[in-house]
Amino acid sequence: MITSTFSLTLAQAAGSPWLDRFAAGALGAIVALLSGYLLMRWLGRKWLDTARNDAERLLAEARGEADIVRKSAEVEAKGEFLRNQEQLRKEGDAMRAELKETEKRFAKREDNLDAKLDTLVTKEKNIEQALKKLSTRTEEVTQKEAEAAGLLTQRREQLLRVGGLTVEEAKRTVLDEISHEVGREAAIMIEKTVATAKEEAVHRSREITLTAIQRYAGEHSCESTVSTVDIPNDEMKGRVIGREGRNIRAFEKSTGVDVIVDDTPGVVVVSAFDPVRREIARRSLERLISDGRIHPGRIEELVEQVKKELEEELFEAGKKAALDASISGLHRKQLDLLGRLKYRTSYGQNVLRHSLEVAFLCQAIADELGLDGRIARRCGLLHDIGKAIDHEVEGSHQKIGADFCKRFNERPEVLNAIEGHHGDIPATSPYTPIVMAADAISASRPGGRRESLERYVQRLQQLEEIAKAHHGVTEAFAIQAGREIRVIVDAKRVDDAVAAMIARDVAKQIEEQMTYPGEIKVTVLREVRAVALAR
Repeated sequence: MITSTFSLTLAQAAGSPWLDRFAAGALGAIVALLSGYLLMRWLGRKWLDTARNDAERLLAEARGEADIVRKSAEVEAKGEFLRNQEQLRKEGDAMRAELKETEKRFAKREDNLDAKLDTLVTKEKNIEQALKKLSTRTEEVTQKEAEAAGLLTQRREQLLRVGGLTVEEAKRTVLDEISHEVGREAAIMIEKTVATAKEEAVHRSREITLTAIQRYAGEHSCESTVSTVDIPNDEMKGRVIGREGRNIRAFEKSTGVDVIVDDTPGVVVVSAFDPVRREIARRSLERLISDGRIHPGRIEELVEQVKKELEEELFEAGKKAALDASISGLHRKQLDLLGRLKYRTSYGQNVLRHSLEVAFLCQAIADELGLDGRIARRCGLLHDIGKAIDHEVEGSHQKIGADFCKRFNERPEVLNAIEGHHGDIPATSPYTPIVMAADAISASRPGGRRESLERYVQRLQQLEEIAKAHHGVTEAFAIQAGREIRVIVDAKRVDDAVAAMIARDVAKQIEEQMTYPGEIKVTVLREVRAVALAR
């Protein structure tokens, strides 16, 4: 009905011009709307197809990437599994090897225990046999004692019957005889003990005296405790002293030495018993003089620098000495002390060179005796190491050196040689007497201990003059670098008893009038010659 009404309305309006235009416009609009609708539907379908294709493409890409990731994860997981498997295999192999080693150790220990058990069983059997023998022997001894007691009783009764004495009288007689015999033996022992004590006292007194002379002799101290430093002019001497003496006080405080500045032109004296400190002070003072900048701050800085340099130099000297002696395994502190011996002298003999010489002599002697030359060299090189610090630590250099080396686990042979090379303790190894002999050889050989020629000749002349001053002496000869003097006496004026008296008197006079290291042997020769001619 509505359509009919619409058609009728169109028919009625058809005759009108504006209606015609309206109708045409409406028709165009309808056509345009219809075309837009169709276009939009087509575009929507095309967009939907494109979106579907994109979605399928993205889905396919995602599936591909997922496959790649899955495959990569599978490969990585497989690799990790293989690695873990290999690691587990290695750990298993290691554990199996360790178990095998443990089994071997247990088997070896079991074998050792079995062997020890067998040994214990054998020892137990031996002990049982020994106990049986001991029991048998004890029974025999008991029986013998009973027999002896019976025989003793019989003999006592026989003696009492024969002697006509009672038991108390016989006891008294025996005790008197025993008392008399014991008293006589006691007197003899007392006499021997007194004589031995006198000899030991003389020996110890000489040893103590020689040690004191060695460490604190006046002439030796004068030569080895003082160093001199050249000064270009008096102005420099004043700069060394400083205003109100502040420079010299700072220098003495930093170095631990005494600086003597007197009227002697061009010389400053550095004095100290420690040779290392003295050397540090000498070098520091020389550098200060050459530098020209002398004040407390510069003094402390330069002294510290010289200390470090000298410490390194001492270490290198000790290291070189050990290399020269072919000795290894020494601790750095031991090498430092060996290096300090470079500036230590004994009767003019450099202790480091003396130690090297003793080391080589020890090896030569040990080789001749079929002993270990390496141990002998080690004993010889370290025997005087205590002299590097004997002025700092209380005690003899032998004891100081042995205690020091004991801290570094030296061999017992080496420690005994160090402490006993002067006979302070009994020798427990053959290397100790070797070191004693080598030390004596090094010290007593001609030229070993440096002395001036004039003093040496003077000492020999004094020895001969002392001997020639005695009655009946015709000639006297000082030999072995002054360590022995041979005295020739007139046989007509001197008999054997007087010759022995001359030897004692000469030795006593030498002890009183001369200062010398070691000992001097006095030999008196009395010769009787009878000459006859047969014609």
